[in-house]
Amino acid sequence: MPASPRLRERATLAFLLVPPLAWLIIAYLGSLAVLMVSAFWRTSSFTGAVVRTFTFDNVIRVLTEPVFRTTTVRTLAVALAVTVLCAVLAVPLALFMAKFASPAVQIALVVAVTTPLWASYLVKAYAWRMLLSPEGPLAWATGYSPGYGLVATVLTLTYLWLPYMVIPVFAAFQRVPDALTDASSDLGASDLTTMRLIVAPMIFPGVAAGSIFTFSLSLGDYIAVTIVGGKTQLLGNVIYGQLVTANNQPMAAALSLIPLVAIILYLLAMRRTGALENV
Repeated sequence: MPASPRLRERATLAFLLVPPLAWLIIAYLGSLAVLMVSAFWRTSSFTGAVVRTFTFDNVIRVLTEPVFRTTTVRTLAVALAVTVLCAVLAVPLALFMAKFASPAVQIALVVAVTTPLWASYLVKAYAWRMLLSPEGPLAWATGYSPGYGLVATVLTLTYLWLPYMVIPVFAAFQRVPDALTDASSDLGASDLTTMRLIVAPMIFPGVAAGSIFTFSLSLGDYIAVTIVGGKTQLLGNVIYGQLVTANNQPMAAALSLIPLVAIILYLLAMRRTGALENV
């Protein structure tokens, strides 16, 4: 009995999905598994070579040494600050783009928001280094510059990841029916009440989706911190130092477990809100 067209279509789709799924399992999940296993290895004190002997020493150091705890808290604070700033900037901009701008202006704003994504990451980071320099344009124009440090890091990362927040929030605002806000207004609700009770719950999935990008990208960044952070150290810098400078791959792997666990917990928190089910 010949297979039905629907069965042939499903078989073809399954065949087409084999290469990307194999790549995901082997290249991504496989490398992640190796990373997690190598966190429990050690290095030879004489040669510096990796010794595949199971030990909890690296994990214990990560959890107990004050320098690692301080760096972890600082990194999480920076990632949360960047996420909050991106949301604060993205919501009014996306609202104007979706509900008030004319079609021509809307297209221009979408292009303006997405165009920086095509520019080199290093060019944008070094541009902020020049802008925030104590002798840079900001100091010349206003007489004040935050210089290099945590503030510069947060500002630079906010600029770098803002498009990843604006686009999903803009899409969320576009899905809000105008008839719904008009009905709320006709029933006597103020604009603030309409935004709080009607619009905010509907755009929250977009904010949640954007926050996953901004939080995770900020959590793992180490290049911008190196360029504008001054003496500031985040987890990415410490991991890079352990891997390249100290040549201690197991310790770098153990430290990498911190952002991995943080991302998993953040995703679980977003899932518990129900936001991801409506993205």
